[in-house]
Amino acid sequence: MRESTARELIPVAPEFRVVGVRVHAIQMDEAVTQIARWIENHESGRYVAVTGMHGVAESRKDQPFRDILNRADLVVPDGMPLVWLGRWHGHSLRRRVTGSELMLEFCRATGSRPRHFFYGGASGVAENLAHRLHERFNITVAGTFTPPFRPLTEAEEVDLATRVKEAAPDILWVGLSTPKQERWMFEHRGKLNVPVMLGVGAAFDMNSGRTSRAPAWMSDNGLEWFYRLLTEPRRLWKRYLVTIPQSMWSISLELFHIRKFE
Repeated sequence: MRESTARELIPVAPEFRVVGVRVHAIQMDEAVTQIARWIENHESGRYVAVTGMHGVAESRKDQPFRDILNRADLVVPDGMPLVWLGRWHGHSLRRRVTGSELMLEFCRATGSRPRHFFYGGASGVAENLAHRLHERFNITVAGTFTPPFRPLTEAEEVDLATRVKEAAPDILWVGLSTPKQERWMFEHRGKLNVPVMLGVGAAFDMNSGRTSRAPAWMSDNGLEWFYRLLTEPRRLWKRYLVTIPQSMWSISLELFHIRKFE
């Protein structure tokens, strides 16, 4: 991967920190424009983390994962708590940037120009997602790949790299959930010769129709977590009732200048 000084010196957008995690104060239209610009410039090895409180909470107990978030080319605020924290730090954030909406808005704005590759999801989800987005926005689908629920073998890694290089996508959507998808993008950023990779988690299920979205009034008021907890309690109870609440204590200490997190 090209680790240039220019990447470090030219910020994509204003930033703020949440317990040691760098988050960009960026909105949907700006994120779409930036990703499209990377593709037009034939960049390589860029990766975007769509991060909410879950990602921040996971980073508190996992230093390597925090480093991966902080090395991402773009960290967008997926969640109203991060929007509120951005406002606290003086940024005029209006709305959060969710993975599912970012995928739809990017496809709507760019149409058939970029080549898309979809990696992740349960069996059949990536194919269904690609079909729906093609029908809706006339996107160009370069390929799909559903990985097994285990680390890929060396032979499978070689096969994946060959598939992606032959497909020559401009953008690779990764739906593996946090923190697995961010680790995957970091590990593969220099291996696949793709301009931009985006970790969008639940967007695969939502935009393929496999799961439902929270009502807009819940999403806009920071209550999507409650909707998702009600619809997927066995999978998400620990995230929303244990992991994230634990991190809120650290955030409170930081906000009131009791403790500083590097």
